[in-house]
This record gives sequence, C-alpha cells and structure tokens, in this order.
Amino acid sequence: MKHAVRDARRRGHSLRTCAIDAQGYATHAHRVPSPNCDARPAACAIELVVVHGISLPPGHFAPEHVEALFTNRLDASADPYFASVADLRVSAHFYIQRDGALTQFVACRLRAWHAGQSSWRGRERCNDFSVGIELAGTDTLAYRAQQYFTLARLVHALQRRYPVRDIVGHSDIAPDRKTDPGPAFDWPYLRHLIARLSR
Repeated sequence: MKHAVRDARRRGHSLRTCAIDAQGYATHAHRVPSPNCDARPAACAIELVVVHGISLPPGHFAPEHVEALFTNRLDASADPYFASVADLRVSAHFYIQRDGALTQFVACRLRAWHAGQSSWRGRERCNDFSVGIELAGTDTLAYRAQQYFTLARLVHALQRRYPVRDIVGHSDIAPDRKTDPGPAFDWPYLRHLIARLSR
C-alpha cells in the first residue's frame, strides 16, 4: 500500500487536496445527484462517518450499477439479483470505486438514506447525524490502496468541516443486519493515513 501512495503522489494527487465546501460538496468529486435524500433534522450536526461496502451484483464492481441504484434507474431485468434491490430507495453521500475515483450523490448538508435502522452511542436513526461512504468491495475481498487513499482524504476533509466524533462501519451501527465493510477492511491502515493528514 505504501507503493500505491507513492504512485498516487507521482500522478499529482496530494493527501491534502480534498475539501468540503459550504454546501457539503467535495471539491474533487464527480457529482451525480440522487433523489433519495431529504433535509436533516434542525440543528443536527454531522458527528459520524459510516463506511459501507457495496457490489452489484455481489462480487462485481461496475460503478454504473451503483449509480443506477442510487438514482432509481436500476434495470431489474438486467441481472437476477437486481430484481431484489431495484425497488429500494437508497443512497449514500459518496461512492469510492476500486481505482479510488470518487462520486458524490448527496450533499453532506442533506440526509442520505444509507444507514437504515441503526444506532450509535445510544442514538437511533444514524442517517440524521452521519455521512455515508460506500466503497466498491465485499466483506472478504481486500479493498485497494487507492480506495484507502481517497477515503482518508475525504474523511480528513469531513473532520475539518464538521464535528465528526467517530468513523465506523455499517456493521457497527446495524450489527444484527449488516456485515460491511467486513473483515477485509483494514481499519488500522485507514487510521494511519488519517493520522498522517492531521500532522
């Protein structure tokens, strides 16, 4: 993973190039607006970042399928698995592809529909006070260094803009329903990258 960080820097990317603007948009993200969002409760601060893993269909990482799901355009007939999820109305604020490319579906000032029934530190409805970040991946397949690099920059930018207290997985806020991002996700490596950014 150290090689991936060096390669990213040679391509002109800096660990400090990400920022979140006043409307809640990441300055370096490709924007694809999702209708699956609404206003956050009044005076509800963003205190939580939730990391998810997603593949559509399971084990496949075509970003156009995630985009179609989050914009209510997934073709239920295109794959047997799609029929089970095409009618869902879900979204996340961000999606990080296997190559580290970043897409934003919902402005951070709005509530994305990513957490579902959830709880953290005794608070229910985590969508109210969190930002959701989807990574292309599965519970058992290693995530790529480029994804950690993008995720660390994004989380650091969120911490600079909002009073983020915790960074957790979907499985932490909904342990009876969810397992992602799974044991394949390297939490120590993510924390290492974020710590480097904070120096």
